[in-house]
Amino acid sequence: MTPFLYAVPALGLFALLYTWVRAGWVARQDAGSEHMRTIAGYIADGAIAFLKAEYKVLALFALIASLFLGYLGFTGERSSPIIIIAFLIGAVFSATAGFIGMKIATQANVRTAQAARTSLTQALNVSFSGGSVMGMGVAGLAVLGLGSLFIVFYKLFVPSMLATGPEMEKALEVLTGFSLGAESIALFARVGGGIYTKAADVGADLVGKVEAGIPEDDPRNPATIADNVGDNVGDVAGMGADLFGSYVATILATMVLGREVQLGNADKFGGLSPILLPMAIAGLGIVASLVGILSVRVKEGGSVQGALNLGNYISVVVSGIFSYVLIKWMLPAGDITIRGNTFDANHIFYAVVVGLGVGTLMSIITEYYTAMGKRPVSSIVQQSSTGHATTVIGGLAVGMESTVLPILVLAGGIILSFQFAGLYGVAIAAAGMMATTAMQLAIDAFGPIADNAGGIAEMSELPKEVRERTDILDAVGNTTAATGKGFAIASAALTSLALFAAFMGTAHIDVIDISNARVLAGLFVGAMVPFIFSALAITAVGQAAMAMVQEVRRQFREIPGIMEGTGRPEYEKCVAISTEAAIRKMVLPGAIALLSPIIIGFIFGPEVLGGTLAGVTVSGVLMAMFQSNAGGAWDNAKKSFEKGVLVNGKMEFKGSDAHKASVTGDTVGDPFKDTSGPSMNILIKLMSIVSLVIAPHIARLVPAERGMARPQLQRPERMAPPAPAARTVYASISGL
Repeated sequence: MTPFLYAVPALGLFALLYTWVRAGWVARQDAGSEHMRTIAGYIADGAIAFLKAEYKVLALFALIASLFLGYLGFTGERSSPIIIIAFLIGAVFSATAGFIGMKIATQANVRTAQAARTSLTQALNVSFSGGSVMGMGVAGLAVLGLGSLFIVFYKLFVPSMLATGPEMEKALEVLTGFSLGAESIALFARVGGGIYTKAADVGADLVGKVEAGIPEDDPRNPATIADNVGDNVGDVAGMGADLFGSYVATILATMVLGREVQLGNADKFGGLSPILLPMAIAGLGIVASLVGILSVRVKEGGSVQGALNLGNYISVVVSGIFSYVLIKWMLPAGDITIRGNTFDANHIFYAVVVGLGVGTLMSIITEYYTAMGKRPVSSIVQQSSTGHATTVIGGLAVGMESTVLPILVLAGGIILSFQFAGLYGVAIAAAGMMATTAMQLAIDAFGPIADNAGGIAEMSELPKEVRERTDILDAVGNTTAATGKGFAIASAALTSLALFAAFMGTAHIDVIDISNARVLAGLFVGAMVPFIFSALAITAVGQAAMAMVQEVRRQFREIPGIMEGTGRPEYEKCVAISTEAAIRKMVLPGAIALLSPIIIGFIFGPEVLGGTLAGVTVSGVLMAMFQSNAGGAWDNAKKSFEKGVLVNGKMEFKGSDAHKASVTGDTVGDPFKDTSGPSMNILIKLMSIVSLVIAPHIARLVPAERGMARPQLQRPERMAPPAPAARTVYASISGL
């Protein structure tokens, strides 16, 4: 067994080796003229400045959280102060994952612009290579960190080869700290980066496009550098930290549930195979993703979207094949049982296939609702001809409609995976979906790189055909960003369900009874949390955008020659506005996500906390889908006008009234799709992970006979006892 344990972190090192080699290749590509390198330098410096300011705040948070975890570790029988080390490593790895993505993106953007002078094929090669560096780097750090820490904690806490018992429970509880650190940093990175990027984007659009009538990314616009910086700190660093957290949380939740699995026959790993399986699937998923990455090729004039989709499908199929081989090799023949559900190894593979299918279907559905030329986006384009209000109304309707099919797919996936292998099946389905994370991130990160490349081409006044090529990549990037968010939402939903099941097991509660008034109240409170979280995030964007608009207007008014191109805008002041707003405004939403489970759990007990988690998961998934898809549809509706689009029998172009209405829709959708919407994923996962961490400490609040103590009502003595058949229903209702 020992050599196999070391194979998992070894695959993580393999991914990091690829990251280093490919990053070197990107760095060696031509970075263009001196003017192009100067503009790229402004963007890179702004991104680094923001991350430094953000990480200073996060270091303080990590210190405070470490003290709390240390207290729990010293006072809890099923925990250890070593959880602090796991937490800090998770936080550092999450921050590193975001930094790797941001660093390569700020190198690849200018090189993509230069490559677009040659051909679309070369531009895609450079931009997608930059995305693959981020994808493989995130997956490599996750597998390396989780695999290595499991080896250390297993040898430290589990003296025997037993997969069950308090020793293994303690080892996995300490390992949960790694996931908590990862998700905590991811939340602040996603919220802070989202506020930064959308404050700059909205401010630049409202004054530049709508008021001044100048093109997007025009160097005369003082907010354009901040806008391009935002693409990196929000869509790249934030997304990298987000999926890093999802990746780790999914694997960990499956491992925790694997501890409860009972094997009918002995396996090769002393009963550890259900615990080791999700890590092994993730490790070989790196190889499957690499096969897909190397398959992405496009000829001049070919379909960029088709090439990316093909690479994605290849990685999914290869991952499924690897999973089948692993499951048949690792798990023994015969019955496998968890919480009363009995199945075999084949059924676990079927659950993995369900997870891969759910991820694929979610990407396809999201692409349909956000891609140019499809019915949803085209409907918004047509409604833009009648003004700003109808454009906003159309986008809201598309966003709401877009929740139907994904929810049905998720519901079907949950039912099928549970039927195949119980709660472990749901968790392993999520692990199967997340196996191709490296490929998903490569596709997602390529979009912001292409967007930045277009901005650099515009600001550097490169030939028209260069901007046309970068616009093709950018339009596809908008869709891949939306599909990436759809994948992240699906993974968050299944991950949260797996974490929820792990929480119930760790807290020793068998059922969450919503006929209990306090549990029902917790359900409603949980459903409310995503709304107040979104409100705070969107308000922060609005307030920062107002400050940005006022600053851009001031510079247009006071700097001589700025509109003629002879005066230099004060880009750094706009960068400072976004940075300050993001740092200040990300704290309160983060505090809500972290403190809500702690307060509810320690005051009201685990069953009420379980109701809260159920509410926040359902509400958060729906809010994430609605906001992300509405924003993506508005964005591509706006881009439809860049080459001209037929609206009510008339061709409309940039600068028309219909285009201006579409810009308004896009500015409304920007905080939806890049700030509050994506943050929902981390919100629901983080609250579940915090609950899992505190579960051993609040489990003692559960009386032996019932999930929680209840106030008893006086009953008349003449009331006859219920019939035996009705006793269960009566027991639930009478507690009210």
